[in-house]
Amino acid sequence: MIQRRSHSHFDSIQIAYRAEELIGAASNRYKITVQVANRAKKRHRYESDNIDDPSIKPVMRAIIEMSDELTQPEILGE
Repeated sequence: MIQRRSHSHFDSIQIAYRAEELIGAASNRYKITVQVANRAKKRHRYESDNIDDPSIKPVMRAIIEMSDELTQPEILGE
């Protein structure tokens, strides 16, 4: 069973590592950067009233989610 961490326990080193992981897996750095920004923007716009942990910025949350989707495909239901 995969043990999931609460998003509030991520530090800047882990966020940087996950961002590098995303960039390394992408075929185009620009496109993955835009995808992260768009996800963060949507999350911020539509879920600003219902935030689980306000200490995590939308961009950091988007990086965490996208890296989870990359490393744990079962999250996507494949």
